[in-house]
Amino acid sequence: MPFLPRLLACSGLLFLALKPTVVRAQTNSIADPQWGTWLIGTVVLPGGPRHWGGYAEVQTRANGLGRQFFYTELKGGVSYDLARNFTLMVAGGRYSTADYRDLGDGPLNVEKRLWQQLTLTHLAARLKMEHRYRVEQRWFTFRDDVVPAGLFRYRNRLRYRFNAFLPLNHPTITDKTAFLSVYDEVFFNPRGPFFERNRVYAGLGYQFDRHWTVQAGWLNQANYTAASYRQNVFTPQTTTTKNNVVVSVIYRLSRQPGNSPEFVPSQPD
Repeated sequence: MPFLPRLLACSGLLFLALKPTVVRAQTNSIADPQWGTWLIGTVVLPGGPRHWGGYAEVQTRANGLGRQFFYTELKGGVSYDLARNFTLMVAGGRYSTADYRDLGDGPLNVEKRLWQQLTLTHLAARLKMEHRYRVEQRWFTFRDDVVPAGLFRYRNRLRYRFNAFLPLNHPTITDKTAFLSVYDEVFFNPRGPFFERNRVYAGLGYQFDRHWTVQAGWLNQANYTAASYRQNVFTPQTTTTKNNVVVSVIYRLSRQPGNSPEFVPSQPD
């Protein structure tokens, strides 16, 4: 890879990694001292040039390391590969949030979500880069049908994620390949706060064969609350951040060897 493109790619990754810290420095930042846990299991259907594909996924999250589970996701979607590096997807899911201290009372809220997505993949020598654009429609149901202040039963959201992969022991991500993965994803809410959330991830993965891939890493999620003025009291924008350990397993249904391009093992969500 020529020096200039490599320098630009590295500079972009460094900027994305540092950006959340800069934004948090401008607001009231509240960090959660306890590490959380994300466990993700995904089945990916084969794609390829001018082929249909898709995925199904289950995800659960905990407030602590392997304990205090409070959140589950069930989702899936259908994709269409217009070209090798150009994929469209329509997907949906059910997202349930509960109080880990009293799971027997059922979820605090349930979200049903539909989204449309465009993914562009750029292969530059060993470095694999992915740009993902998503538009979401979200419907909420709250316990006892009571809507908390500042929330809505329906919301839209825009998301953009830049993901980069670097294979370590092979020039491409193929059988028996260890790789590094980093991404930064930003969330935009038209109702405000416009800059709603930021996720930064760094991890190590291993692709055993054309079916199985495992990743483990660190994810920092920052949520932003808009400034408000109520009862003659001004509250500036606040930021809550949490570090999480993420473990994901991907099983890919594959066509015969040689019929599909190199698989970039990005996490669907």
